Amino acid sequence: MASPSAGPPPKPAPPKRAPSYINFTPRRAMASFENLVALANYEEHLREARKMVWRDRGEPAVEVGDLGECIEHGLRGGLRAGSIAFTIRSGVNLILLLVRIRRIPRDQVLAVIRRAIFGEDSFRAGAMLGCFVSLYRILLNAFPIIFPVHIPLSTRIAQLYAAIRAGTLQRRIADAESALEDIEESPTSSPEVSPVSRRGTHAHFAEPLPRPPRPPREARLSVTAQAHQQWVRKKTRRWHAVIAGAVAGGAAVLFEKRSRQTIISQQLFVRGLQGSYNAYSERKGIRVPYGDVLVFSLACAQIMYGYLVRPETLPRSYIKWIDTASRLPPETVSMNRDLALTGKFNVKDLETILETPYIAPRNATELAVKHMLATANPPIWGYPNAPCLASHPGVENCTDVPMDRFVSVFKWMFPIYGALHLLPTLIFKPKVAVKTPLRTFLRAAWGTTRSSAFLGIFVVIYQSYFCAKVNTSRVLADLGAPIWLLRLVRSRASYYLGGFLSGLSLLVEAPRRRPELAMYVLPKGLESGWRVARGQGLVPNKTRYGEALLTAIGMGMVMSTYQNDPQHLSGLVRRVLYQFIGPN
Repeated sequence: MASPSAGPPPKPAPPKRAPSYINFTPRRAMASFENLVALANYEEHLREARKMVWRDRGEPAVEVGDLGECIEHGLRGGLRAGSIAFTIRSGVNLILLLVRIRRIPRDQVLAVIRRAIFGEDSFRAGAMLGCFVSLYRILLNAFPIIFPVHIPLSTRIAQLYAAIRAGTLQRRIADAESALEDIEESPTSSPEVSPVSRRGTHAHFAEPLPRPPRPPREARLSVTAQAHQQWVRKKTRRWHAVIAGAVAGGAAVLFEKRSRQTIISQQLFVRGLQGSYNAYSERKGIRVPYGDVLVFSLACAQIMYGYLVRPETLPRSYIKWIDTASRLPPETVSMNRDLALTGKFNVKDLETILETPYIAPRNATELAVKHMLATANPPIWGYPNAPCLASHPGVENCTDVPMDRFVSVFKWMFPIYGALHLLPTLIFKPKVAVKTPLRTFLRAAWGTTRSSAFLGIFVVIYQSYFCAKVNTSRVLADLGAPIWLLRLVRSRASYYLGGFLSGLSLLVEAPRRRPELAMYVLPKGLESGWRVARGQGLVPNKTRYGEALLTAIGMGMVMSTYQNDPQHLSGLVRRVLYQFIGPN
């Protein structure tokens, strides 16, 4: 028997190995839990900050209840859009500045950087986008409140006019909203209930309600997909979007410089035409085969006519770009314009061509004869178009010109198109580029080859047409052809045919790029055609707010399509509008 004074038995020594059970320490567990909560909050803040800059796909439409919420919703969106536009414009200015910063004196670098970031252009861009988004959101969401669907438009306009005259507009709107809520909450507001049941107090006078049909079975979608479907299918009355887009667009473009207003209005107008035509053609079942190629060819017909006959109808920068791409000496274009319009040309232009260091001997001899005749007394100017040799002074035979032009243009455009095809993938889809680098490179190389070949073939077609036109005119004159045939071949309208045929080179391009290229040249063609018609007195002279009016028309069409048929807009336009405006 053990002694009562003996102490408790000693505890066994801890095992030498690590325990096989989990040993929890409450304080450490609580700290770990707090860290997880902090991490979750941090990630949530990052997501919220990202939404301020980049809008996730499938964002649900915002429901507004009164005019005050409409104004708040519009101002919030306008502030966000203006800030983003200001940042983008400043970033682009800064990137362009860094390209040429070595040529800027050191004492002016800081001032130039400050002007690039906080210059007038950045504030104008921010004000334009902010004004547009604010006005559009306010008007689009206010129209359903001011003009309810259940009240005819003419009746509502008469009510508003009477309310404005009586000074009770706000009270009338509040009464109408409360009455509408009472009707929606009342069980007798259903259209299937008999009028007798509304007047009587007995339930047996009411006709039995038909059993509602069972809704069709739909696929189960994720939350994001459901929100996206809700946005796509939540259509507004078409005139709401038209008026909101027209008012917002016409007012917003006035913040930009006059020179940029023309470019912006042209692009928005053709985008509106594109979306409206796509929606209308699908609704009516109209399909024009190769419609984008047809639009491109028609625009190029007007552009090439303006380039060779009426260069004042095209922007000066665009004329310089065509000079570089076509490989035509500017003096040849000037000679052709003067001969087509006046039957004469400036002898100095021909002398400049003769002084070209790479001119071929045969071409130099024939052009020298042309110069001698032009300086004779009386001068002999020849045919009403520039000589064919003046368009390719370095190549003697016309049959050798196409290959020379194609190789020259292809080599010039290959690095430019290479950057356009490769950089978007590297910037916007870096994971795809890293995962499949060979496939990404091959796709970019193939796209670059097609695009470079497209422009090279365009130049070849028009150069060949010009040579054929000049040589045909000379042969017909030597054969004694009828005068009407000579006038037809030498007419200024014949330049349209060359531009139209050159536009067929778009078939070389990828089908997905054809609409974008057509929308790029269409504004230039429309501008040139408008100026030609204005010079002939067929259309009125330019008005002070012509750009704002054109922008209003274009944005009315664009926003009507965006709000009701967004799939008919180009992907670029649709994504840009969604990031700045959202679903509503």
